[in-house]
Amino acid sequence: MTPRSATHLIAMHGWAGDSRAWQPWAALAAARGWRFSAAERGYGALEPRQPIWDPQATRRVVIGHSMGPHLLPAPLWEQATTAVLLASFAAFVPPEPAGRRTRAALQAMDQRLEAGDATAMLRDFFLEAAAPQPPSALPPGPLEQGLNATGQRRLREDLRQLGRTAGLPAGFPHQAQLLIVEAADDRIVHPASRAALREALPGATVWTLDRAGHCLLQPDLPERVLSWIADATT
Repeated sequence: MTPRSATHLIAMHGWAGDSRAWQPWAALAAARGWRFSAAERGYGALEPRQPIWDPQATRRVVIGHSMGPHLLPAPLWEQATTAVLLASFAAFVPPEPAGRRTRAALQAMDQRLEAGDATAMLRDFFLEAAAPQPPSALPPGPLEQGLNATGQRRLREDLRQLGRTAGLPAGFPHQAQLLIVEAADDRIVHPASRAALREALPGATVWTLDRAGHCLLQPDLPERVLSWIADATT
């Protein structure tokens, strides 16, 4: 059995989120004696942060929500031994005809950001991302801290990158142990995009959570995922 102290988890939040969402995960990882590092894109008041692997770690686990896996650098992915993809995708825009609707929605969001309507636009987005739960169930995020000009620029850059995603993140380790967690009621990632991710990773374990939306607001999920990691990597 690999010593627990040799396990390092790096987590990346999705578009418009921030690293505070991982606090319950970090506490549970610490209870197991694991190291946990949360990357930060810096949409709000938090400074951008990109962790690196502990050189002593022999189990290197990436956990990414939604766009999060696409915001991590290839060298980090290349060294991962395990990956957990939460409500994620390879290509966000699905094939036609659904692709036209998705691209139109992304363009409308970009136009609202350009027009200075970021706060209202993000509230609309989080309403859909949290559903069927209310937005009040979401963890703290950039909206609570206020969006500055730099954060809004990053939101626009990443929104455009979202529309360009066309495959797995650069450096993705196909030999890694893989877990895909889907939300049955996801209003953000199209079912065809979810199916394409499963097809790209046929060896992955797949969980589909009933009565769960894009943000996967199920209190027991962190412990379930960490238990899977422990079982999969021993």
